[in-house]
Amino acid sequence: MLRKYNCLISAGPTREWIDPVRFISNPSSGKMGYAIAHEACRRDFHVNLVSGPVSEPKIDGVTTTYVETAKEMANAIYSYFDKADIIIMSAAVCDHRPKQIYSEKIKKNAFPDKIEFERTEDILYGLGKKKEDYQTLIGFAAETENCEKNAIEKLHRKNLDWIILNDVSKKNSGFNSQFNQVTLFSQKEEKIVLEISKKEIIAKQIFDIILM
Repeated sequence: MLRKYNCLISAGPTREWIDPVRFISNPSSGKMGYAIAHEACRRDFHVNLVSGPVSEPKIDGVTTTYVETAKEMANAIYSYFDKADIIIMSAAVCDHRPKQIYSEKIKKNAFPDKIEFERTEDILYGLGKKKEDYQTLIGFAAETENCEKNAIEKLHRKNLDWIILNDVSKKNSGFNSQFNQVTLFSQKEEKIVLEISKKEIIAKQIFDIILM
């Protein structure tokens, strides 16, 4: 019997709180990451899904860890990373968080005109530094301009095996859509364009490509 792959997937947004009722985040619905987790499970992989706040239902057969902040996501991802053969980081992790988090709601007339931010940990870069030869590390690049150039630069800078480019400026795919249109780039200078399809189909095509 062939050994099962251990697949680690991140999905959804993260939230960085300003006070108990306000946070910064992004429009990620988690649908792409959950579609990837569904497909990995369908292929009988061992699947660990680290999910930010989403409305997607829990997937039977998938071990799901729910997180909120970038720091929580990093801790969860690193806890599973060493045993993972395939790592697909589709989560849209906040790059910055407020330096000061207020313990009480800030009243409207007291809200600061300026909020100082600091960088969150670059999880994908850290994984690229830790990656072993047996592991396949895949990242997503959500871009709006110079899309291919930015994605390829990220592929190399973060030591990924594949980068999946998602042009989020398109209105009929990407964030909060059932559809997606992506382009895959590999370290071997492969470029594979996947036409717009339901995210479930995109997930299947992604695995067909990376497992070739």
